[in-house]
Amino acid sequence: MISGLDTVWVLLAAMLVFFMQPGFALVEAGFTRSKNTANILMKNFVDFMLGSVLFWFIGFGLMHGTGNGFIGEIHLFDWSFIGDSNIPAECTLFFQTVFCATAATIVSGGMAERTKFSMYIIISVVISVLIYPIEGHWTWGGGWLSEMGFHDFAGSTVVHLCGGVIALAGAMILGPRIGKYTKSGHSVAIPGHNLSFGALGVFILWMGWFGFNPGSQLAAEGTENAIAISHVICTTNMAAATGGIAAMFLTWAIYGKPSLSLVCNGILAGLVGITAGCDLVSIGGAAIIGLVCGLAMVGSVALIDKVLHIDDPVGAVSVHGLCGFLGTVLTGLFATEDGLFYGGGFHMLGVQTLGAVVTMAWAFCLGYAILKLLDKTFGIRVEPRIEEEGLDVYEHGETAYNN
Repeated sequence: MISGLDTVWVLLAAMLVFFMQPGFALVEAGFTRSKNTANILMKNFVDFMLGSVLFWFIGFGLMHGTGNGFIGEIHLFDWSFIGDSNIPAECTLFFQTVFCATAATIVSGGMAERTKFSMYIIISVVISVLIYPIEGHWTWGGGWLSEMGFHDFAGSTVVHLCGGVIALAGAMILGPRIGKYTKSGHSVAIPGHNLSFGALGVFILWMGWFGFNPGSQLAAEGTENAIAISHVICTTNMAAATGGIAAMFLTWAIYGKPSLSLVCNGILAGLVGITAGCDLVSIGGAAIIGLVCGLAMVGSVALIDKVLHIDDPVGAVSVHGLCGFLGTVLTGLFATEDGLFYGGGFHMLGVQTLGAVVTMAWAFCLGYAILKLLDKTFGIRVEPRIEEEGLDVYEHGETAYNN
């Protein structure tokens, strides 16, 4: 029987998740240079526009259709197969669509400032119709990982780890931006043009996560659901806070001053990390997960940039890839039921680790193969002159700032 309260709650949560799109747009635009702002904003629109159509066209069926343990079924333009539920099938379709678009949006940050817009459209399509729906089926569509007991409540692995490792593949194939590294290999900072945009984007994402995580309860009616939603909101908020605090004090200790940009990413790191187990861990456990993710993110950003020489303009790989992985695995430690630290043994920890590893391998390998093929056939990077003068004019014929 369809519940009006459940339906309104899930739709409201989906709207909050949709509102994360402008949050991502502001973060990515603010953390990159002004000459590429229109390009960044356009890609965020493309992710949601194409994701909405393509996930409705085929992705939803591949993800949620019965099928088998590996893949669902092809239901072209059909979502009614989802069956009886407490919410309408259309409600489920929209809620799952905004999650799909989020996975695609993560990739744009890691490939920012040097990717051909036409090639980005192709990779966004591939994510929406192939990479995300298939690995999503393993966990949320009744696939083989869900049968093993793998737990990812709102998408640390399904959404964030998937997007983060595709961003890593793209950054590796593209190579660094012009001027990012000296001939001796020294990293040169390329500051974003507007930290106010970036900070506002993080606040918007923080708010949007209050739909992303508790909305995944998919119900609000009754005492049990009310308690569950309230708990998830508290664990989500706590991890965000401790992730930001960890980044603030660590950067203060290392660099002599607390870094706003890394605090912003620390908050996001905590949010990404808690997303898998926000329903199972205590508020104290969420605080520890956020702390670990915030610290790990700072170290990862330095490692990827200064040691591996992979140019990730917004830190997408560290925030979404690494912290998505960490949050999923840490759920196996801190889950109050079956977690290792609560007497549950190693089973849940093993399943969580396996689920994160295989999803990471699937998304990275397929993303790398497709991007490499596109690079060899069409070239995915813009010409040096376009990169130096900015993608806005050459790719879109207009600029964000007409002074």
